[in-house]
Amino acid sequence: MYEIWLALNIVFELALANAGLVLAYLCLLAVLFALALFARGAGWRRGLPIAIAIGLVVAIAVFLLLPGWSGASFGEMRYWLDWANLAAMAAGFGGAAALLVWPLVARARRTRPAG
Repeated sequence: MYEIWLALNIVFELALANAGLVLAYLCLLAVLFALALFARGAGWRRGLPIAIAIGLVVAIAVFLLLPGWSGASFGEMRYWLDWANLAAMAAGFGGAAALLVWPLVARARRTRPAG
């Protein structure tokens, strides 16, 4: 249990250390969602599968590339928490990418207004 708490604490401290990037991402996300919400007939349901697919591609890419970016390798990952952290980071990047893509795709795949 201590390892999980330590990992969560590290994530929180990294978010605080990179507060500018986190705020910039959240502002961009808010703008994209606002633009899509104010677009008449945004295709939210039609855009969701595409956003999820792009998020999965990003998550897989991050899972494969992140150890090399950090100067580590898969051979050095011997503890289950290493793998769990890598999977969680990859899922986080994939989810963040999917959230950015979803309003863009929803706006692009607008449904025609009735009438």
